[in-house]
Amino acid sequence: MRVRPRVTRFLEPLGKGLARVGLTATGMTVIGLGVVIAGSVVLATGRLSTGAIIVFVGSLLDGLDGAVARATGSVTNRGAFLDAAFDRLGEIAAFGGLAFASAGQPRVLLLIVLAVGGAILVPYMRARAEAAGLDGRGGLMGRAERILVFTFGLLIGQAEPMLWVFVTLVWLTAVTRFWKTYRSIV
Repeated sequence: MRVRPRVTRFLEPLGKGLARVGLTATGMTVIGLGVVIAGSVVLATGRLSTGAIIVFVGSLLDGLDGAVARATGSVTNRGAFLDAAFDRLGEIAAFGGLAFASAGQPRVLLLIVLAVGGAILVPYMRARAEAAGLDGRGGLMGRAERILVFTFGLLIGQAEPMLWVFVTLVWLTAVTRFWKTYRSIV
């Protein structure tokens, strides 16, 4: 079950409201990343539940950038590029905060490295497929799903089990996207 299509129907009216009060898509992207970074700092202090909530809120704010852009008719390649770059920065920051809080736990740190690698590889596979004129979507762990798994695992105090699930699903997604694209290239 993909999360993004179910959430989009709620984000669009919010995007219209934010656009009416003068917020821009770029502003939402920047604010979202700022909140995610703040949450990452909280994660680094070991307050995983609180940090996870802040990261989640920042991700929601960032998720509104597209809705604001559509509401204002300002959808651009430049905005999409900024959003993709800031999304990656946010994921790296969140896992960096978790890594700092997990110092001295080598297995957890290895899982974090694998999680970050997979989280970066998934959108990379999509971008490479789309650069070749192909559909690069597929798999179970798009960005919305990654945010939910990350947040939920930390909220219930199960960082390591969350990381095992995250790593498994994100790498299955990367392999799925790779194989789908590789088979489609002629």
